[in-house]
Amino acid sequence: MIVERKEYLDKLISWKDKRIIKIVTGVRRCGKSMLLKIYQNYLKNQGIDENQIIAINFEDLDYEELTDYKKLYAYLKERLIEGKMTYIFLDEIQNVENFPKVLDSLYIKEYVDIYVTGSNAYMLSSEIATMISGRYVQIEMLPLSFKEYVESTGSMNDRGIKYAEYLQNSSFPYTLELKNQPEQIREYLEGIYNTIVVKDIVSRKKVTDTMMLKSVLRFVFDNIGNPLSSKKIADTMTSEGRKIDTRMVEKYLEAFSESYIIYQAKRYNIKGKQYLKTLEKYYVVDIGLRYMLLGNRQVDAGHILENIVYLELLRRGYEVYVGKIDTFEVDFVAQKSQEMIYYQVALSVHDEKILQRELRPLQAIRDHYPKMILTMDEEPEEQYDGIRRINARDWLLGIIE
Repeated sequence: MIVERKEYLDKLISWKDKRIIKIVTGVRRCGKSMLLKIYQNYLKNQGIDENQIIAINFEDLDYEELTDYKKLYAYLKERLIEGKMTYIFLDEIQNVENFPKVLDSLYIKEYVDIYVTGSNAYMLSSEIATMISGRYVQIEMLPLSFKEYVESTGSMNDRGIKYAEYLQNSSFPYTLELKNQPEQIREYLEGIYNTIVVKDIVSRKKVTDTMMLKSVLRFVFDNIGNPLSSKKIADTMTSEGRKIDTRMVEKYLEAFSESYIIYQAKRYNIKGKQYLKTLEKYYVVDIGLRYMLLGNRQVDAGHILENIVYLELLRRGYEVYVGKIDTFEVDFVAQKSQEMIYYQVALSVHDEKILQRELRPLQAIRDHYPKMILTMDEEPEEQYDGIRRINARDWLLGIIE
């Protein structure tokens, strides 16, 4: 089953023929290669000849020789068509050593439109980015949104059942092919997890204690939505008899973030309008991956909803922070250019005490930006002095903005 990923496709189309390198990044198997194929079909439908399109996937053994950057450049240069735009697609480019030299040389040529993908943010680390600085735009891709998942079923009904499926079956696009096959889904997710840990982290970061690395990752997966510090993680591991220092935990956390398996939400002081350096929160790229690793134990449905909302805000192009105001915490401060929205996330606010607890931080904010509480409660939208309480599933589906 092919999900078109319209929002990402529209972004690529908007950059077509513009003199800038398009870099699509995201966790392995989130759909980057399929997006490039869909875009190539779009180009052909627009009248672009087959010989104007060069597509290479560096995870394909057929192209192993081309992981040598000089050979790759020679191969591409030979195939450029004079006076006509050539569209170049380089998939999983982090497998090519010195790839920025190739991109840099292609960039200065006329009639070349370049698209690349990568599964590791290391490829955009400072020394690499410097070489192609100002010459690229990054499109960050995530697995399927809840809306994309529901649309793939062909019906917008049974949203409660579909939400439970979405969590359990995973948001990775290929799992749509494995529906109602929990064992196969589990094996597929294990494969993704092991590839990320072994290929993207252990070998790239030269990690010697793989067991410890996996323990730290499990701990983060188990504590999504909880304030965490590298010291707290190190202390917990050490108290369980597995000694690790704070610097090593920081190195691991950075590696997890670079592989897009977890995302870090920094804290933001709403009154002081400044970013804080302690007690970040972490969210996992896919809840199905978390179930695969931890099973159903200690499932905190509230934190899982929070995780889903966090990823959705990223999809919608926001920078997302955890807000601090006086002694209160606001789940999310979402910023985009001049826009700012505050969100609280709770499973239910039927209990008056819980409702007041969720309202209090938002009431303490004195500016006029929108403030919302997202819950699973099915009642129609309510307002409390301008603070909206809306259904989270409706919000995720774009039925309510």
